[in-house]
Amino acid sequence: MVAAAVPVRLNDPVAIGTHVVRNRLYRAPVLEGAGDGDDAADRYARHFVENARHGVGMIVQGSSCIWSEGRTSPGMTCVDTRAKTLRLAPMVEAVHAEGASIVIQLGHGGLYAMEAWHEPYASRRQGPVLAPSSPRWLLRPALRGVAVHVMTTDDVVGMCERYGEVAAWCREAGYDAVQLGSANAKLLDQFLSPFYNRRDDRFGGSLERRASVLRLIREEIARRAGEDYPVLVKVPTEVGPPFAPHTSAEDAARLYRLVEEWGFDALTPVEVSVLPDTTLSRGGVPDSFWTNAGMATRLRAAAPSRVRRGVIKAGAWWGARSARFEPVWNRRWFTAAKGAVDIPVLAVGGIRTADEAATIIEGGQADLVGVGRPFYAEPDLARRVLERQPGPGRCQSSNRCVPAQMLGMKGVCYNPAVVKIGRSTHEPG
Repeated sequence: MVAAAVPVRLNDPVAIGTHVVRNRLYRAPVLEGAGDGDDAADRYARHFVENARHGVGMIVQGSSCIWSEGRTSPGMTCVDTRAKTLRLAPMVEAVHAEGASIVIQLGHGGLYAMEAWHEPYASRRQGPVLAPSSPRWLLRPALRGVAVHVMTTDDVVGMCERYGEVAAWCREAGYDAVQLGSANAKLLDQFLSPFYNRRDDRFGGSLERRASVLRLIREEIARRAGEDYPVLVKVPTEVGPPFAPHTSAEDAARLYRLVEEWGFDALTPVEVSVLPDTTLSRGGVPDSFWTNAGMATRLRAAAPSRVRRGVIKAGAWWGARSARFEPVWNRRWFTAAKGAVDIPVLAVGGIRTADEAATIIEGGQADLVGVGRPFYAEPDLARRVLERQPGPGRCQSSNRCVPAQMLGMKGVCYNPAVVKIGRSTHEPG
């Protein structure tokens, strides 16, 4: 007689490679606006230590750049030197002291690095922005005047080696794992996507060849940071303009299996746009671009050209209008991945209530559940979710924090109605 399977609960621990996370709720990567200064660790600690104290199992620190010119926002942190990486160690130690795990997401903006759109940075550009192939005609108006370097085969190999080098520094700083920022139209996603990648070398052509950049990065991390150092990866399915090539659902299903074969320790399936619009952060139109005086001023400084500002605003508006908020919007993708692989699958996207989180875990749809922006409005959110308190949280998915992330402002809630609620209960908004 076969014994009945023991049901899995949200509060149960879970192993990611060699590392064990204390429960199955994680803080998904969002930008904290910590910047690249010597106070970055303190800025992260203000958010992460409190989240850990209230019980979150794992924190994924939002995209940190392997090269300084790869930032997409002035608020992003660089880990382009060993010294810069190690200065984050005190924050990592403080998170561990509260019992939580912490993972750092590594990435590069590629075509959408600040040097491509943020005028003060573009004017000081040391070199061209990086791309897997020459940009399609659809992108050329937004990139007018921007020097683009199509990476050679040797460049790509060098980038993969760089990921391995940075991962070794991250392990030295105490991070429990690294995650590849291989979605959201960033450089690694640009290699995966047939919209951007039209190469004819070993890193172009079929899905396997386009995705081989991930395999080489995984090998370099194992070589430099240790074979036992866990590596997580995002796997995108893309939506895009009519007739534009994109990573399909079939591509994603194949890639789930490939990343497992290549030794990745966990994956996060997501649906994203081929363009860097607000499709990723479904919800309201991020009108703080024009209704918040501080953000409007910052945007004018970043993009003095009315045309460029118009493109940015239009992308934000269209992304929100074409991808309205819906609860647990990536469910189709993470349940498919869970049925396809044996490594842990991380769910993210529109998870807002304790019941949603518990149902995903107890139903075997994913192994961990992630919540991102709602932590801005509710630093103690983990306690409410883990105690399975009923009802919605404070976040209204207004997307008013998205322009702040893009413009390098601190990662907090910018919805006046939500902030008012937070103040009325004497908690941070």
